[in-house]
Amino acid sequence: MEKKEEQTKKYEMDMCSGSILKKMLIFAVPLMCSGVLQLLFNAADIVVVGQFAGSNSLAAVGANTSLINLLTNLFLGMSIGANVLVARYYGANQQSQLSKTVHTAIVLSIGSGVILTFLGIFGAKQILIWMQTPAEVLDLAVLYLRIYFIGMTGTMLYNFGAAILRAVGDTKRPLYYLMGAGVVNVVLNLIFVIGFKMDVAGVAAATAIAECIAATLVIRCLMREQSGIRLIPGKLRIDRGSFIKILQIGLPAGFQGVIFSLSNVVIQSSINLFGPVVVAGNSASANIEGFIYIAMNALHQATISFTSQNLGAGQYKRLDRIVITGEVCVLVVGLVLGNLAVFFGNSLLGIYSSSPEVIQAGMQRLLVIGTAYAICGMMDVMVGALRGIGYSVVPMVISLIGACGLRLLWIATVFQIPQYHSPAVIYYSYPITWIITLAALIGCYAYLRRKMNQKLACTAHQSTKEPAF
Repeated sequence: MEKKEEQTKKYEMDMCSGSILKKMLIFAVPLMCSGVLQLLFNAADIVVVGQFAGSNSLAAVGANTSLINLLTNLFLGMSIGANVLVARYYGANQQSQLSKTVHTAIVLSIGSGVILTFLGIFGAKQILIWMQTPAEVLDLAVLYLRIYFIGMTGTMLYNFGAAILRAVGDTKRPLYYLMGAGVVNVVLNLIFVIGFKMDVAGVAAATAIAECIAATLVIRCLMREQSGIRLIPGKLRIDRGSFIKILQIGLPAGFQGVIFSLSNVVIQSSINLFGPVVVAGNSASANIEGFIYIAMNALHQATISFTSQNLGAGQYKRLDRIVITGEVCVLVVGLVLGNLAVFFGNSLLGIYSSSPEVIQAGMQRLLVIGTAYAICGMMDVMVGALRGIGYSVVPMVISLIGACGLRLLWIATVFQIPQYHSPAVIYYSYPITWIITLAALIGCYAYLRRKMNQKLACTAHQSTKEPAF
């Protein structure tokens, strides 16, 4: 028993002492690799259909990305709520509350998966029509989406389970599980598309199977744990207190993700107006950008877990250092990877399509987004910091107004001017709104931390006063 406990403990991390930079990098690097592998599920789909099934199949798979994000982000926001709460109870060493939160989160993930499967299967076609998906790719896009969402319970179980492990500092085992599932996904893609000629149905089925394998492995891991995050099937139930707290943190985060995705759906609809070639180029470029984003997002996740654990442990003095460290790291990662993507853009886009027109369309987007992507990463780290210290509604409101609202306003005004009616003008809406939102988030964080320090100082002063007689 002691040996097992030692084995599970070695994956956990004390984020409340020691070097912040060193521990943040140890935490973030496996998480970056995990995110890259998860993106490879979708990238493998796009590459295989692009090379072996044609441009229409490539456009059909790519056109679903923003819609999948729209449908899943509300529920993935719940996993952020679980992550924050588990990290807080772990930092405070409240084992009973920790266990209740874990079991509540897993039940919530199963319910989320069932709801999403229903939405994906029965709502796919109508939503794609609303998005003005080109007629020549509509049926293929609907088929891909319906099969993809059959595996959505597995996707939710993996993401919630990984969020629980991440909260205690374990980002390595989710990486190992994704490595195994990723190999299965690639192999099945080749078998289904090249061998069985299943086209988009094959890549969707391969991804769904791989996600279910990853989910099985992460659930098995939680069931073998010896600490407060151990999953015991007989204890699977909703704890009212944990559920409400997960919703308080997760709903604003999920709602923010939904609105972001909704704005991206509107932008995708605007891109769709320029035909299959631009849609395919946009999809390929967005997929490349996804790898940069996931690397930066690992630092967003690190900031959430580090600030949550330190808040739970009462280590308030470390909070600002955590945020500064996260911002510096994400700036470096974003600048390096973003500009490398632009430099090797033609070669990278050539992986997705051999069409010169598609590559040219993809480069048009990559030149704008890639060079400025670090700003998006800095914005997300600030959001993570605010969520970690207990504020979830505030970053949601700022992000919705600053990023989504202004982006939609840009599409409704600037883009509608005839001389500015082009894909490039759509792409410029991203960096402009990132800059505005980042500035607002920094100001908000500084204000809230000042209020927190004043409250702590007041509490400390009251506790040292002599009793009155």
